[in-house]
Amino acid sequence: MSLRTPPTLDPTALGVAGAEPGHVYLVGAGPGDPGLLTIRAAALIATADLVAYDRLSPAEVLDLVPAHAERICVGKTVDQPGWHQDDTNDLLVAEALGGKAVVRIKGGDPYVFGRGGEEAIACRNAGVPVEVVSGVSSAVAAPAAAGVPVTHRGIATGVAFITGHEDPTKPDDQIDWEALARFHGTLVFLMGVGNAGRIAGMLIAGGKSPTTPVAVVRWGTTHRQEVLTTDLVSLADDLRRSGMRSPATIVVGDVVALRSVIASGAADLIELAPPLDPHLTAIA
Repeated sequence: MSLRTPPTLDPTALGVAGAEPGHVYLVGAGPGDPGLLTIRAAALIATADLVAYDRLSPAEVLDLVPAHAERICVGKTVDQPGWHQDDTNDLLVAEALGGKAVVRIKGGDPYVFGRGGEEAIACRNAGVPVEVVSGVSSAVAAPAAAGVPVTHRGIATGVAFITGHEDPTKPDDQIDWEALARFHGTLVFLMGVGNAGRIAGMLIAGGKSPTTPVAVVRWGTTHRQEVLTTDLVSLADDLRRSGMRSPATIVVGDVVALRSVIASGAADLIELAPPLDPHLTAIA
């Protein structure tokens, strides 16, 4: 069966304008699949004078950056030196005040654990026009690509997105683990692989069942996608045995059991653990 080449989209035909000099655009690049980039985001990236990007920005998206534009990687990596957030804020403001059309590319969505709010505030305080262009968040897209809906009638009528890597400089833990343990919905942790043992331990201590199904999705929506299915009490050990590392999304809740039905026969998924016990799929 031959595949048809999709037609070339002209953003201007849809009323989508390019980047303007003196403006900053906080652009969500989506979860990894370049096909999930929005048309608005593509138009801005293709007309930028300066593009600041992070380590999760898809290479195909960066290919849209025009030849004349400057590219600066301002990404951060756990336990490695990187750009301080204040330096990134200063860069965006200074370049925009200098008359450049500045695009800040972020993996996922700028306002979902992307510090987009901090950058928007810095721009506003400096009198720089700033626009936020929402992106498809991996908090929803990665589970979906693995066959896990974050909500499902009769199983989970709500979903909570939680950082898996709190700012170590905070004096107190701002996560109410007991409230999360009582939550009758799906818990999605981003940037949590390195803290998986603590996450599981705190949820179980708060009253969450140790046998609660868990899925970990690495490089969700891309050709490198990997999926680990386990339960809460086994999460840390199974992650250690699998060797799975970030970037990955951790999904905790009964919706994970639906994967055995929804993702059945999905050849593009790499299994790192046996499927969940058959009795767990009875809710489907």
